[in-house]
Amino acid sequence: MGNYLDIAVEIAGEAGQLLAQLSRQPHEISYKRKSDIVTDADRRSEAMIVAKIRRHFPDHAIVAEEGGGKETGSDYCWYVDPLDGTTNFAHGFPVYCVTLALAYRDEVIAGVVYDPNREELFAAERGAGAWLNDARIRVSQTGDLAESLLGTGFPPFASNHDLNLQFFFKLTHLSHGIRRAGAAALDLCSVAAGRFEGFWELKLNPWDKAAGSLLVTEAGGRVTDLAGGPFSLHRDEIFASNGLIHESMIEVFSEVLEENGKVSCS
Repeated sequence: MGNYLDIAVEIAGEAGQLLAQLSRQPHEISYKRKSDIVTDADRRSEAMIVAKIRRHFPDHAIVAEEGGGKETGSDYCWYVDPLDGTTNFAHGFPVYCVTLALAYRDEVIAGVVYDPNREELFAAERGAGAWLNDARIRVSQTGDLAESLLGTGFPPFASNHDLNLQFFFKLTHLSHGIRRAGAAALDLCSVAAGRFEGFWELKLNPWDKAAGSLLVTEAGGRVTDLAGGPFSLHRDEIFASNGLIHESMIEVFSEVLEENGKVSCS
């Protein structure tokens, strides 16, 4: 692995400090599409992250949310979200983070998520476990859906909100409740750290879920699509859990899809 994770941790920390500084200033807001905003903080954080990755790993490819990456043909590719939770950030709601991950031939091998508001840095390396600051983290050992706390999200650009609302409705009644905090990377960290038993979302980009997916699996959890099939960075959906309630939630997803005459979420 070399120094990939150490450098990712350093970069995420610096970008998080920048976001903390910018959060106290007025924001320049523009729209990528309806209800999907971008701020000057997104752009400045991304510029910093991409410049540092290029300095350390000039041959690596970079895929970044705001388009600041580069294609090199390398087997190594960084996935960068310079500000996950932009809408929260713009409104002063303190749930947002920096997340970056390195994949080798589409398999994530290192990932970092940094929450500057709580000063929580989540890091994982394939085969070496998952960590929160200096402490090893593990998924929850709750095995009953009825005793579980869940998370989900509703990206503004998704076209399948109605379907997700039905998942939300059913699972609300079958669990301790569902949280919708608005930062998918942090939701995945909550699964890895045992704060949530499960999390799903129907429309996420690779940079939203790359680091978090590795954190969950390295913490002992399970990551698939909503049918229980293999997880892919390049498919929209993700379902992560502690593994113990995975099949119970898949049954709920399947019931809702069947009721809607669908075989998948797309």
